[in-house]
Amino acid sequence: MYKALYSKYRPMTFDDVVSQPHITATLRNQLINGKTAHAYLFTGSRGTGKTTCARILAKALNCLHPVDGNPCLECEICRDADNGALSDIIEIDAASNNGVDDVRDLRDGAVYTAERCRYRVYIIDEVHMLSKEAFNALLKIMEEPPPHVKFILATTEIHKVLPTILSRCQRYDFHRILPEDITNRLLYVAQKENISLDRDAAELIAKTADGGMRDALSLLDQCIAFSENVTADIVSSAAGIAGREPLFDILEAIADGNAGKAISVTADLYDMSKDMQKLCGEIIEQFRNVMMAKAVPDSPGLLVCTPDEIERIKALAARMSLDDIMYKLEILQNTNERIARAASKRVELEMGFIKLCAANNVHTSSGGTDAALAAKIDMLERQVAGLSSGNVQPAQKYSEPVQPVRKNEADPVRQKTPLAGDLSKMKPEDFVLEDRWQDILEKFAEMCPSVNGALSGSYAKRGGGYMLIYTPSSFFLSLLKNKENAAKLKEAIRLVTGETYAVLAKCTSSQPQSAQDTDKLVDILKKARDNNVPVE
Repeated sequence: MYKALYSKYRPMTFDDVVSQPHITATLRNQLINGKTAHAYLFTGSRGTGKTTCARILAKALNCLHPVDGNPCLECEICRDADNGALSDIIEIDAASNNGVDDVRDLRDGAVYTAERCRYRVYIIDEVHMLSKEAFNALLKIMEEPPPHVKFILATTEIHKVLPTILSRCQRYDFHRILPEDITNRLLYVAQKENISLDRDAAELIAKTADGGMRDALSLLDQCIAFSENVTADIVSSAAGIAGREPLFDILEAIADGNAGKAISVTADLYDMSKDMQKLCGEIIEQFRNVMMAKAVPDSPGLLVCTPDEIERIKALAARMSLDDIMYKLEILQNTNERIARAASKRVELEMGFIKLCAANNVHTSSGGTDAALAAKIDMLERQVAGLSSGNVQPAQKYSEPVQPVRKNEADPVRQKTPLAGDLSKMKPEDFVLEDRWQDILEKFAEMCPSVNGALSGSYAKRGGGYMLIYTPSSFFLSLLKNKENAAKLKEAIRLVTGETYAVLAKCTSSQPQSAQDTDKLVDILKKARDNNVPVE
């Protein structure tokens, strides 16, 4: 009779368990030193080895000839335990035996000594499914069990386990299994089964399994039913996922603002019966990788992808600003929530793609003007016009964060302190490009490295006691609202230029704007000052 791969290749000793060394090493040391606890609680996501480790621990506790904390697998106790013929190791599925009567039966049986083993071991799987009454019935015997009884509880939802139960157990948290560990295990299994498995296919299975070895082996089993030569295309077909090329086609279309291409690729996948919600989830996962590549480019280990996808992800990250990526990711998250309850999942996904592509024209991008700033300047213009016509609406603050310098602020080490002039009296030609801006950024990086990265691609103009900073990242504007960050930036400017400036910041393109753009900004600010419209 055929045996499923996840069952056939289930680890038999602690040495075989993958990606959980922090747990297996501790349990082995306890067994070697004879200092085992009376109750254990294993928690973690599905397929990470909780039940497997519980069975290995139960065998090792009773093995006649243990080897360095591992069961020997050769004595009669180990053989009978592996065959499910050992009455002293009792596995209970709490999902179907969750009533108080089931726990009472367990409690009544626990008082009897083990028949053949040193310990009677109770493995309670999915323990969070027990009712409150069943938990209470279990509580007393877990608190003061007979010396011959051990409890091993396993759960995927630790928050549902009563605190009184948690306090009586040694808790072990199982981590998601690393993709490279899953890949290597799949290649090992394929070799044992004489199956041809491409490394790309193994990496795709590992990525799809989301840290669960059982899910990975089950998917490999499914792929083998398709063909004994398992490729990435076969994995995509078996798992119902989009596959690498269509997925990156959609991502590149979104980056280009090409809604037609994104929808066309989606239509092809829909005709192939691909799940639209799963497709949305895959795009979210890849956009998360793009966000990480943009925000922390020096930490590739944070990317959840196959090695040959890293360069394509970095290329996508280079084409978008961090704000743009996060904005699109927010749209995708909202789309995914709506898909779950939509009558037509395809329509919801297509609507989401149209919004994503349209966002290139209305949201911040690396090569365009900040749309939000343009809208707020337009609002400011209407306010100024309203003042002159008598139709005044309650004033709203200008969008850019400004850290003004108090004119009477004492600074014993200040070399020159030009007071910030009246902005309403300043002319565009009063502002000149700050040619020492890169030196200022280097000094600011020494003082505040966590914020300096947000000024990448920026430039500045000075005049009349003001330093106008133009940056492609609106994220910097939120950072500048922090008084400590603003003070460090002003200090960096002072150390390089010898002068102290009032600082204004604006989100714009990475290249210096034309004189016409600067004229417009200064003109708007002058009008606002003249008419007492607050400018922050």
